[in-house]
Amino acid sequence: MSQRRPLVAANWKMNGALASIRPLVDGIIAGLDTRAEVALCPPAVYLAEVAGRIANTDIALGAQTLSEHRAGAYTGEVSAAMLNDYNCRFAIVGHSERRSLFGEGDIVVARKFQAAQLAGMRPILCVGETLAEREDGATETVIARQLDAVTAVCETADDFAGGVIAYEPVWAIGTGHTATPEQAQAVHAFIRARLDTAFSGLGAATRILYGGSVKADNAEELFAKTDIDGGLIGGASLDVQAFLAICHATR
Repeated sequence: MSQRRPLVAANWKMNGALASIRPLVDGIIAGLDTRAEVALCPPAVYLAEVAGRIANTDIALGAQTLSEHRAGAYTGEVSAAMLNDYNCRFAIVGHSERRSLFGEGDIVVARKFQAAQLAGMRPILCVGETLAEREDGATETVIARQLDAVTAVCETADDFAGGVIAYEPVWAIGTGHTATPEQAQAVHAFIRARLDTAFSGLGAATRILYGGSVKADNAEELFAKTDIDGGLIGGASLDVQAFLAICHATR
């Protein structure tokens, strides 16, 4: 593991209810013992509940998305300023489900990245390819395009500073296909090199997470890879013991 502090972020997606979230958060707090940074990203309606429960801990709060707009007539949207009211430190941008199901393109994702940065939050920029794109040999082309859209709106490396990348191979999430640690490492190394083409030294300074169905039984092998700095965890983050095992695998 590098000198970059590991990060494990839980993306609960549209799951949970007050009755399940309360014991989930309390169980994570009680069992957590790691040097890694840990973030919980609940559905927006539960941000206040989770914020209150983690207030006196080292666990960070994150949002699953945010609006690229500061304020205005955008019914149903949540702004960075609103998230700041709950001390959100992270915001996921460009998740594959936001791209595929809600039509968020590279330009919108770049604007969301900027909105989070300007509000003092750390965006977690998701990049990744579909099965068809991987089979066509287009993995690096797709990821380069997604990364370049964001670095293009950054005038200096400072405009990207604190940002996190999450590589999520769409083809390995809920499809029955599995990315090997070696495949994951290869793409992480490519991402790091691509960041350096935008700004020298940015690759080494940026945390890159793996988001391809990380589970308790594969986390340690994945996190041992040189360029993998932690994980963006989906389904396993809804289970206290599974999530704790993943967090502790960063040791």
